[in-house]
Amino acid sequence: MINSQKSASSGNVCVLLSGGIDSTACMAFYLKQNFSVRCMFIDYGQSAAQREFLSAKAIAKHYHAPFSRLIWSGLHRKNAGLIFGRNAFLLISALMEMPKYSGIIAIGAHSGTSYFDCTSSFFRKMQSIFDAYTKGKIQIGVPFLKWTKHDIMAFCRSYKVPIELTYSCERGLDQPCGQCLSCRDLEILNACT
Repeated sequence: MINSQKSASSGNVCVLLSGGIDSTACMAFYLKQNFSVRCMFIDYGQSAAQREFLSAKAIAKHYHAPFSRLIWSGLHRKNAGLIFGRNAFLLISALMEMPKYSGIIAIGAHSGTSYFDCTSSFFRKMQSIFDAYTKGKIQIGVPFLKWTKHDIMAFCRSYKVPIELTYSCERGLDQPCGQCLSCRDLEILNACT
């Protein structure tokens, strides 16, 4: 597992781009370090899929990064908040789509959430699965694992990350909706600026 300043042997990164602030900052983070960055949007039946897709596509275009979209048809739409298996599913989906790839699959998870799949323990376990499949050729990049949302926003301001292109409402509503965790984060951050 790769944290903020470590790098993989390859200069390739595939960023799991949700269209939100964290994944957009993650993309900017690797571009700033001169990695070759591509991005992948995964529609897994989330309520905000269409709006997230449009944001992710605009962000990829802004950065001139190759962009791909995966669509998974589940049994039902996913609600806002904790979705069991979400980050594991996203990481494994990216791994499945890149069998000959080497480098990093990056995700914008950060500290300050109560979700298990945003912890060091979770990412260590996922990395051991990746290692079993790829013999260490693919690392999981989590550059913001020890960063707070405020740290990410400071990074965005410093490096002119296009947060106006992002979309973060978990419910798929106009943001901030005032109810989901992502929109409450936005309200807090807006109040502090």
